[in-house]
Amino acid sequence: MTKINTLITEILSVFDLESNRPLNHRQVAKRLSISDPDTKKLIDKLMADLAFKGKLKEVGRGKYKLKLTEKLLTGRVDATRSGSAYIVCEGEEEDIYVSAQNMKNAFNGDIVTIALKGNKKKEGRVIEVLERRKTVFSGTVQKNKRFAFVLPDDQKLNTDIFIPPSALNKAESGDKVLAEITEWPESGTQSPTGKIIEILGLPGEKDAEIHGILAEFGLPRGFPQRLEEEAKKIPLEITDKEVAKRKDLRSVTTFTIDPFDAKDFDDAISFQKLENGNVEVGVHIADVTHYVKPGSLIDKEAIDRATSIYLVDRVIPMLPEVLSNQVCSLRPHEDKLCFSAMFELNKDAKIMNKWFGKTIIHSDRRFTYEEAQLVIETKEGDYKDEILEVDRLAKLLREKRMNNGAISFDREEVKFKLNDAGEPAEVIFKRQLDAHKLIEEFMLLANRKVAEFVGKSKLNKPAKTYIYRIHDTPSTEKIDEFKGFVKTFGYSVGGSHHKDLSKSMNDLLIKIKGTKEENMISTLAIRTMAKAVYSTENIGHYGLGFEHYSHFTSPIRRYPDVIAHRLLQNYLDGEKSKDAKQYEQLCKHCSEREKLASEAERASIKFMQVKYLEERIGEEFPGVVSGITEWGVYVELNENKCEGMIRISDIPGDYYEFEKSKYLIKGRKTKKTISLGDPVTVRVKAIDLFKKQIDFEWIED
Repeated sequence: MTKINTLITEILSVFDLESNRPLNHRQVAKRLSISDPDTKKLIDKLMADLAFKGKLKEVGRGKYKLKLTEKLLTGRVDATRSGSAYIVCEGEEEDIYVSAQNMKNAFNGDIVTIALKGNKKKEGRVIEVLERRKTVFSGTVQKNKRFAFVLPDDQKLNTDIFIPPSALNKAESGDKVLAEITEWPESGTQSPTGKIIEILGLPGEKDAEIHGILAEFGLPRGFPQRLEEEAKKIPLEITDKEVAKRKDLRSVTTFTIDPFDAKDFDDAISFQKLENGNVEVGVHIADVTHYVKPGSLIDKEAIDRATSIYLVDRVIPMLPEVLSNQVCSLRPHEDKLCFSAMFELNKDAKIMNKWFGKTIIHSDRRFTYEEAQLVIETKEGDYKDEILEVDRLAKLLREKRMNNGAISFDREEVKFKLNDAGEPAEVIFKRQLDAHKLIEEFMLLANRKVAEFVGKSKLNKPAKTYIYRIHDTPSTEKIDEFKGFVKTFGYSVGGSHHKDLSKSMNDLLIKIKGTKEENMISTLAIRTMAKAVYSTENIGHYGLGFEHYSHFTSPIRRYPDVIAHRLLQNYLDGEKSKDAKQYEQLCKHCSEREKLASEAERASIKFMQVKYLEERIGEEFPGVVSGITEWGVYVELNENKCEGMIRISDIPGDYYEFEKSKYLIKGRKTKKTISLGDPVTVRVKAIDLFKKQIDFEWIED
């Protein structure tokens, strides 16, 4: 019996290795190197028995295949430009590959059911689309006499959309439009049918392209009329009854520090000296939850959006303007309702006492970052004593945070100065100044201490359900890849333990300041890190070096902060811990919406960069090699950080070959190398506003 069982196992292994090819008993015997006639007959009989038991399937006389038992999974489609996709399934260590022909009619971002194939490779096929990520797409009309198509902007939508003549809605060839899919095909080889619901303008026009970007990522443009009407009904008056419920801090010196063009001021700082020689610094956050009630239209819309979206030329707010820019905004010389975190600090920035609760404040002064920075640098100006002391404490807090393993990413931020028509007229760079770091440090302190207050277990009781901002440790594979990358520039990153690796990373970021490769290495360092997300399961925040961290300080523009306020107040009121499952679903939704908003923001920057260079075709610029692939060399311009590509085949003087492990290309004859970080001069060759691409031409040294 043991011999027969061993033979059965060997037979099944042959079918498994043959990738489900039909085999007869002689072919199986040959693969097992069996020539004995009696054993061959036994194999024939065992194969028939395996077919009867459902392990094999007879596909022809005497020919069998392995009978696959399909495992069904649910996941989100992450499509590629080739039409294939990877399905991200919860609980699966690897994403499941689905070829283009097995995608059925699923598109990027859809939730699908897939059947997992029974082979060793993680591969499947789409069985059913459970939920569409979006049904409206932006694109360009191509029209002929009998019908039309819309060519989508989304390059992961590997199909066009068929538009019947009756559904054109007066659109003409070349128009940029929004098209809604009304009929989905049974297979991915057919085009879906749709209708034009809005004409945006012409491709390349700023408003048309920005609206197209929002549609591409399934993001909103405005608020429904009935929601605007509900917002207008919100009582604006602060009653004596409400004031009586709160700590009254209107007599305490309070100020805001924000960008010069900010309209929503959702945080303020207060400062007062105490009789014992310590100081009390208050972090005051707009009390959005007082005005936005659970289950209201405004709350439901805020959940759906989950975040405000900051494009180059506009903000798509999470909350209606009456709330975000007026009622909740902590404008100067107005009484405002807040949720506050109060800290008593000694001269060494050690926290001696803390308090959380509802307050009413009155901001005495609105500072821009530039105005506050001037006070810090000159030691002169409004509220100089308060600002200078808060700045000193912030620097001590930052030093402690760095020593505790935080990583300091201090990158240049690219901003566009727009002309009256909203077109990019100038590129400006913003670095974090002391005034920025002052605010950041106290916001981090409030976020951390609120999370600790709720998240630390007390008196043998488990921690209560809360919403955390978590950041996992980077993978060993990504760290090794990053180490190899910086080695090509003569740098090293050491350490594997959290604090050692963080210190080494910080040392590197200090060394590269002012070098030509600074922006590139900083960018790759950020990409090496895991992505921060929201979760009820606290694993800490690696990048900040915090065991507990939440988002509490921006409820006007982030829904997780609204959740954090509500939960904290519940627990301050003595309520029991909430059901974690409900909040975990909200965490996942908010993380996904944040990712989409971030992608849209990057797309708007890329469009503006292309738009900015549109009038500069033929001009030469110095730059630095920012990326190398087998097909092209990417160059980032020093003057404006715009990035474009030169095809390797277009680089004159030699035939260049790509050496992936060394991040370079090498000339076959001259042996000349072009590496990441090399300074180069390029000419703007062509601009494609539709694809948001910049083509450069190589200028010889």
